[in-house]
Amino acid sequence: MSAVRSHRYSVPEADLEEFLARRSSLIATIREGHPGLTRTVLVQLEDGTYTDTWHWESGEQMGAALAALPTFPEAPLTMALTKDATALNGRVVDEH
Repeated sequence: MSAVRSHRYSVPEADLEEFLARRSSLIATIREGHPGLTRTVLVQLEDGTYTDTWHWESGEQMGAALAALPTFPEAPLTMALTKDATALNGRVVDEH
């Protein structure tokens, strides 16, 4: 069954372009070693915060990538541009 990691955070408008570039680099790096990352979706909510949802083929693949996160220098560089970040893991139980 597929798994999802959902983040919520804010990014100052002045940092958004740099954040998007760093996020793209991080996604590419993770996919090189962890091809189970099937999709990422970044949504700006009406309150100005963002939800960033990462879809994985399985919970095991997501767990392996999360365990390797300290080896990705792009991760702290990307998240340094965010504020008030939270993250939740889940599994997909229904999708249409």
